[in-house]
Amino acid sequence: MIDRKRLLLVVAVAAMLVLAGCVSTPGASDSASGVGDGTSPSPSTVDGELELHHIDVGQADATLLVTPENETILIDTGDWRSNGSEVIDYLESRNVDRIDHLVATHAHADHVGGHAAVIEHFEEHGDGVGAAYDSGVAHTSQTYENYLDAVEGYDVQLYNVTAGDRLPLEDEQVNATVLNPPAGESETDLHDNSVVLSIEFGAFSYLTTGDAEAGTEQRLVEEWSDRLESDVYQAGHHGSSTSSTDPKLDASTPEIAVISSAQASQYDHPSAEVLESFDDRGIETYWTAVHGDVVVTADGDSSSVATEHEAPTDPEELIELKE
Repeated sequence: MIDRKRLLLVVAVAAMLVLAGCVSTPGASDSASGVGDGTSPSPSTVDGELELHHIDVGQADATLLVTPENETILIDTGDWRSNGSEVIDYLESRNVDRIDHLVATHAHADHVGGHAAVIEHFEEHGDGVGAAYDSGVAHTSQTYENYLDAVEGYDVQLYNVTAGDRLPLEDEQVNATVLNPPAGESETDLHDNSVVLSIEFGAFSYLTTGDAEAGTEQRLVEEWSDRLESDVYQAGHHGSSTSSTDPKLDASTPEIAVISSAQASQYDHPSAEVLESFDDRGIETYWTAVHGDVVVTADGDSSSVATEHEAPTDPEELIELKE
């Protein structure tokens, strides 16, 4: 079993050498709204398309981002029960042979359930995994230990990210900024420390918040209001009423929301309360339980959505499908 403390010591040293040139963290002279140069490419300067694949993994999360230069970011890998099989099958169907950036929003088994299998698959049968990223907040589950064992066994570089970091993407047209967990704090709650990512591509923006809940959302509104605005929002905590609060939605003003959860969710996800909030704001809503895989394609200005199955996108109609 991996020695977490030993691994983090190695990573901390490596991070000072590598992330210093690739991932910016605000210093005394930096404002929270300006990480690095803080500049997103304008629509006139971006080429190609950014793809966001919300993979239907039931009561879990797994999202693949593919940049115009075919750089891949895989955010979460589904539930432990499927052990990455659904995600790997989907990636193979899309001819993905490498994961450049593997992100764990947090250590719960419905988010890192396939991490170990994905690492093993691409290291053994593909072109490898470039690096892994998580909050550094550990969990005691065997699923999480398996993930860390795979990181060590295949010598995958692991970074613990905090607010203000940027993923070191080679495709400079895309910015991936970490908004949570907060830097310099040692909270232990997994949800509160979910890795929150703001993705910018020209004038298009995407926000994914893991299972961050109301308290974290309020702090994000206070500290990162200019980075919360998004065209597409992956609903926090599978559409639970603990997330997607009014202040957060008012700051984000998304046109499209994507919910990843099972239709017969034991947690009643997505919450009717959240769907009603989406309806009040006219947010076009996609739910993997009824739409299947949901793929958003953006050209830096506008975006389009393709789904595996036809289903309503009116939140009020989705409430009826829950019943």
